This record gives sequence, structure tokens and C-alpha cells, in this order.
Amino acid sequence: MGFWYFLILFLGIFLMAMAFIKRSINTVKKLTLLLLGVCMITFSLFMFQDGSAEIVDNLLKSFNINL
Repeated sequence: MGFWYFLILFLGIFLMAMAFIKRSINTVKKLTLLLLGVCMITFSLFMFQDGSAEIVDNLLKSFNINL
């Protein structure tokens, strides 16, 4: 599972870098890339923490989602 969290982390960093580097994209797309990148980085760092699997499991059970 750690591989996927690293992949999400690096994809988030890539999206944020693209938002800062590209000057030809408009402001709405730039803000969308930044927000998506921050969300992906935050999610991956959260999932690397101890006990995060139990938190997600309890959250999914509260919404009656059985995976």
C-alpha cells in the first residue's frame, strides 16, 4: 500500500510544480491544480500515519460502505 501513497504524494507534488511553472494557463486552472495537489499530498501524508487505516475503516462503516 505504501507504493500507492508515494505515487499519490509525487503526483500531488508534480501538480503543484506544474501550477507554479506554467505561465500560460489561466488562474482557475492554476488554482485547481494547486488545490488538487495539496489535497493529494495531505491525503498521502495522512495515510502514512499510524492508525489511519482504522480511521478510514470507521469512516467507511459509518457511511455503510463495505469494501
